Amino acid sequence: MSGTHAHGVRNLGRVSGPRERTGAPVASGTAGPHTPLTWLYAPGDRPEVVRKALVSGADVVIVDLEDAVAPDRKAYALEATADLLADVHPVPVHVRVHTPLDIPVLTPLPGLCGLRVPKVTHATDIHRIAGLAPGLPLYPLLESALAVENAYAVASAHPAVRGIALGEADLRSDLGVREDAGLDWSRGRLVVAARAAALPPPAQSVHPNVRDLEGLAADCARGRTMGFLGRAAIHPRQLPVIERAYLPTPEEVEEAREIVAATGQGALALPDGRFVDAAVVEGAHRVLALAARAG
Repeated sequence: MSGTHAHGVRNLGRVSGPRERTGAPVASGTAGPHTPLTWLYAPGDRPEVVRKALVSGADVVIVDLEDAVAPDRKAYALEATADLLADVHPVPVHVRVHTPLDIPVLTPLPGLCGLRVPKVTHATDIHRIAGLAPGLPLYPLLESALAVENAYAVASAHPAVRGIALGEADLRSDLGVREDAGLDWSRGRLVVAARAAALPPPAQSVHPNVRDLEGLAADCARGRTMGFLGRAAIHPRQLPVIERAYLPTPEEVEEAREIVAATGQGALALPDGRFVDAAVVEGAHRVLALAARAG
């Protein structure tokens, strides 16, 4: 899911401090029962699809005004999205904007919980967007080599930034990468930048083959080992696969409980000899917090 513009957003206004929007996921750098695991894209020029997405079970719905919409449908997509966002919905709704001109139309609407900002390359891009959208959580999309190089600067640019993600289609093209493994360094850099900026772990980019659920599950498992948490989707059938892949297994939950119990007793090692330090305990608490969303 990526567009065709080669540069970041420019000349977009002044900096303004953030205010919370009801229903917007809040960045904390940790995982919990309300941590989004599934982010479902829906094309802005198909309001009937967007409404289905709202009842699909996705944690967040992203209305796409960029790649999913043909050029001659952009104006209608913005109008339809504005109509939708005149109401507040039970599921947080974000919008991936096509142009900065979309932002003043969307920002006052009560149903908007966040902006996905494509083609971000510099921290200055974020300051300009924050000036146009005071109080809205921002989620920059890094889609070029330069953006990846500046990942931490972008992630830490402004309090409004609540998460970062890769736009892998454009990044793949920019790097001339043919094999998926060619993006692994960029993915790792994104994970490190998010953690260093005290943001939640990033979500993986979309798996473009909506019928390949086995491949999706395998790729999610790999993403999880790299430090990602959750994934964007382009079809509702992908949602349960993503959620299963990113929720802790029963074995992981039991291990986390053992670690927490052992540290509560002042122990430094588990009965099987594994050493327990502060980082291990912190990880165990994250596992238990995330498991709480499964009941």
